[in-house]
Amino acid sequence: MIFTNPAGAPELACDECGCRWFDRMANRCYECGAEVSPEAQAEFRQALEKLKRTQAAEG
Repeated sequence: MIFTNPAGAPELACDECGCRWFDRMANRCYECGAEVSPEAQAEFRQALEKLKRTQAAEG
């Protein structure tokens, strides 16, 4: 699940419980232990790239 924080940056949230805290070493949600799917990771990377393009265009 991707949402936008107040500063306009994308944030990844757990698809199972909505938590935004992840153990990046284990690739799991701290709250419920659900694994972050490759699809969610790809979606987040795309959102980051979109933000970079938007910021570059705004200069």
